[in-house]
Amino acid sequence: MGDPRKQRRKYETPRFPWRTDVLNAELRLIGQYGLRNKRELWRHKTTLSRFREIARSLSGMPAEQRERLEKQLLDRLNRLGILPETAALDDVLDLSLEDLLERRLQTMVFNKGLAKSIYQARQLITHGHVAIDGKRVPSPSYIVLRDEEAKLAYAPTSKLSTPNHPLRAAVSAEGQAKPDLRGGRQRREGAEERA
Repeated sequence: MGDPRKQRRKYETPRFPWRTDVLNAELRLIGQYGLRNKRELWRHKTTLSRFREIARSLSGMPAEQRERLEKQLLDRLNRLGILPETAALDDVLDLSLEDLLERRLQTMVFNKGLAKSIYQARQLITHGHVAIDGKRVPSPSYIVLRDEEAKLAYAPTSKLSTPNHPLRAAVSAEGQAKPDLRGGRQRREGAEERA
């Protein structure tokens, strides 16, 4: 047992930290999702590897034990919004780091159109302008649950909650064509409705 006053490391570092392909992939993800440093990236990577490790250990269990534990894992990932309800255990092994990074509060604020850029989304969250169901969440790396996704909005006490705030006007003007995080393409609001 460790000392409860001392924080433990919640991430594992890469095995080969100086490989150029690893460095370039990490740098691309840090810029794409507006992460502060590589520790944030490694923490999410470790979380994903734990989910995969559980799925691998479940595949070797007897059917009686496996069924209950498999349902718990899939329900948890479904509640987090990472997997759909119809997912199987093999889908857990196919998860990518981007699937987990897409569920961060910072990414959701940007995708929902509450900020002009991914970096501004981080600033709005840390300054307390973003709330989920009326409660401020100060952590940009908070994983938004599937039920909380619709409750994401500006904080009621924030000056940004008024519709005539200059930042909201700029964001709505910018929101007509904003880049998609996954592909870097331009995405238009309402394009999904027409398709």
